[in-house]
Amino acid sequence: IHLNAMTLKEPLHHFIGLFYPNMCCACGENLTIGEEVICLKCLYHLPRTNLHLERENKIEKRFWGKVTIEHATSFYYFEKGSDFQKILHKLKYKDGKEIGFTMGKYAGSELLDSADFQQFDFIVPVPLHPKKMAKRGYNQAEWIAHGLSEVMNVPVETTNLFRAIENPTQTKKSVYERWENTKGIFDIHNLELFENKRILIVDDVLTTGATLIACAEAILDKCPTAKISVFTLAVA
Repeated sequence: IHLNAMTLKEPLHHFIGLFYPNMCCACGENLTIGEEVICLKCLYHLPRTNLHLERENKIEKRFWGKVTIEHATSFYYFEKGSDFQKILHKLKYKDGKEIGFTMGKYAGSELLDSADFQQFDFIVPVPLHPKKMAKRGYNQAEWIAHGLSEVMNVPVETTNLFRAIENPTQTKKSVYERWENTKGIFDIHNLELFENKRILIVDDVLTTGATLIACAEAILDKCPTAKISVFTLAVA
């Protein structure tokens, strides 16, 4: 009797699932073969923006008059109480590195459909302060960046842009307080590395944009020839 790989793989998948259930990060149902992190049903219903296909979109307009960027987009819309809030919470606070990586891959495959989001020299995740990094154990923006990199074939640069000041959490701050909270908190080590380069700055959620603007300002202040674009997994 000849058994092909799929014949053996399916019962093994279900057997392992009895002891180590692989569940959808949104609905909690067991994933089937071929599904990663999120089931196809939930993935289909996540509210995509499709703004990477639109120039001068409403994400880009949030940066107008504040910092010079080439392009900006967010992949999903985020609302409190939604399934996507559950996904982001697990990504950020429940050791959800794999969620960031997988969602980054999904987004990267679609960004390649836009001429504006191709041919970057570096993907740069918004850095965490070393103290917060040590406490959380990982940077969720970095894992999104690695997912993008896997598909877009662009290297992730995590050392040149750094957080020089540990600012308090932004979660409960007003818009003005968020701007005040991010002034001068980022810097770069090597000016030459970013000179004349196209850089995609990556974060998990866009709210006021204060943190992303502070990152872009830190780069452009030292490397005015750099070209900055912005990607976030979600926009509030």
